[in-house]
Amino acid sequence: MDFKRWTIHLLRYRIPKILIPHPFQWGAKRMFKNRRFSDSAGCDTRMEFKMIGPEHCDQVLEHLRRSFFADEPLNKAAGLCQNGVNCSALEIHCAEAIQDRMSVMAVDAKDEGSCKIAGVVLNGILKPDDTARALEKLEETKDIHFRVIFEMLHKHNIEHNLFEHFDVKSIFDVRILSVDSCYRGQGIANELVKRSVEVARKNGFRLMKADATGIFSQKIFRSHGFKVFSELPYCKYTDENGKMILPVEAPHIKLQQIYKTVCGDELDDKAKPH
Repeated sequence: MDFKRWTIHLLRYRIPKILIPHPFQWGAKRMFKNRRFSDSAGCDTRMEFKMIGPEHCDQVLEHLRRSFFADEPLNKAAGLCQNGVNCSALEIHCAEAIQDRMSVMAVDAKDEGSCKIAGVVLNGILKPDDTARALEKLEETKDIHFRVIFEMLHKHNIEHNLFEHFDVKSIFDVRILSVDSCYRGQGIANELVKRSVEVARKNGFRLMKADATGIFSQKIFRSHGFKVFSELPYCKYTDENGKMILPVEAPHIKLQQIYKTVCGDELDDKAKPH
């Protein structure tokens, strides 16, 4: 037998099954348990789910430029950015979420020595006055397309105030859910949402929310127990002449502000959709 090949086999397959890893403590550097998936070609992949830290910011933004920015329904309707191209206002928005250290990424570690981001969920910590301040700050934004999108989102959140309704002082805000097109259809988005719920629970949040802008994300969130708090059909968001401000393409027809109670199920007793 080839001694070199047998040694590699031992290191890669046999020894990892014998060694029992020490349990990880919770924190930004924690790596979730690996999970096996199959790609579109039926090849086996090994996903590692990791907490995202500021040191991952450049990699995450590169993933979003390729897989999310241009394809997200509101971004596409507003013509905010092109595939693979920088969008400074949107990238600052993402970087702010990463700074909160609540986000999770799925990494394909199939090939030794190379790790590709397969998907991310960017989560932030939302305080009662954050949305009003963000709306005021939009006046300074030079990107008109970015302003149009987030003016709608912020105004809707202020009108349908989760803080007042549920009497909470902070909310776990799920801001972006993205999966690389090469890995879609494998359940990675579902796994990212599931792990986000774990992060929210471990960090003591009572309430989670998301502004679900497309039919696919809405379906995923509902499958994890999220409920609709308020809705805004895109056809009703119009200018003074009755023209749609954001002509979002079907099948995406409305914005849904959705929520999930995490710690303290008694919050659900107060929930009545607006």
